[in-house]
Amino acid sequence: MAVPAAAMGPSALGQSGPGAMAPWYSVSSGPSRYVLGMQELFRGHSKTREFPAHSAKVHSVAWSCDGRRLASGSFDKTASVFLLEKDRLVKENNYRGHGDSVDQLCWHPSNPDLFVTASGDKTIRIWDVRTTKCIATVNTKGENINICWSPDGQTIAVGNKDDVVTFIDAKTHRSKAEEQFKFEVNEISWNNDNNMFFLTNGNGCINILSYPELKPVQSINAHPSNCICIKFDPMGKYFATGSADALVSLWDVDELVCVRCFSRLDWPVRTLSFSHDGKMLASASEDHFIDIAEVETGDKLWEVQCESPTFTVAWHPKRPLLAFACDDKDGKYDSSREAGTVKLFGLPNDS
Repeated sequence: MAVPAAAMGPSALGQSGPGAMAPWYSVSSGPSRYVLGMQELFRGHSKTREFPAHSAKVHSVAWSCDGRRLASGSFDKTASVFLLEKDRLVKENNYRGHGDSVDQLCWHPSNPDLFVTASGDKTIRIWDVRTTKCIATVNTKGENINICWSPDGQTIAVGNKDDVVTFIDAKTHRSKAEEQFKFEVNEISWNNDNNMFFLTNGNGCINILSYPELKPVQSINAHPSNCICIKFDPMGKYFATGSADALVSLWDVDELVCVRCFSRLDWPVRTLSFSHDGKMLASASEDHFIDIAEVETGDKLWEVQCESPTFTVAWHPKRPLLAFACDDKDGKYDSSREAGTVKLFGLPNDS
């Protein structure tokens, strides 16, 4: 029986790296220049600041393509949008209308004014920050838990609790296609070229479909347990998956092979984000820190401390700023009350 790459330790995977044939030159010579430079930057920019966003826990954070705004979606049934000003987030608006938890949201890939929210109320809503209005409510068949916008901006894919993925035309707001899967669908994403559609599933597999035909191309045994999240790097070179076995796997987009594993977390990996230059990968779980790795080596670059499990992480599209949200409790008044804050790491220590 072939053992999936992720079932092996990182040391076993190391044998298949670029220097596998000639170990004499692949011996690590300490941190790369990039790591040293970023560590130097974060030593002066290691501050995390909290911003009140919601009255209940925050499930999802995402930046607009121009990096001017951060949106958050919450269990309190609303979305919030912040403007990024110098070293702080300033709340611009709260978006009401959903009848249930906002589980995930994302922005239009090239229009910085539009974002879409997926909710347990069996709808998705498209919002425009210029008018602060909901410009479309699309009814779907089930309770929606994940959503993504195609890189060409034309299609929104939404997945529900019954493992149905619906493809919605972003202009007409009508359903173009619908796929019922026979496995537990976790996260969904197009590749950067918009010609393949990826799903992570409950059996530890990555399923790849052609797009727009939606014909199965390949199924990769990525992890021995539930494969939870997937993200593509902005450069189009890699994608990463996180799983219940606490491993993050990095994959070559063209070859569809596992390049390396990151194994510093101890709990199921819930959320991933690549930095704008594709060189850093943030991963988070119930561990009380967010791991920041150098993509090319897997080396630890930094860790961001947090007091509780992290639900969502998102690197800024232009700067080394990481937005995230945790399962925080508002200890001041009532230890069981959810805080609903959004956090920003990478701010100057003296800010």
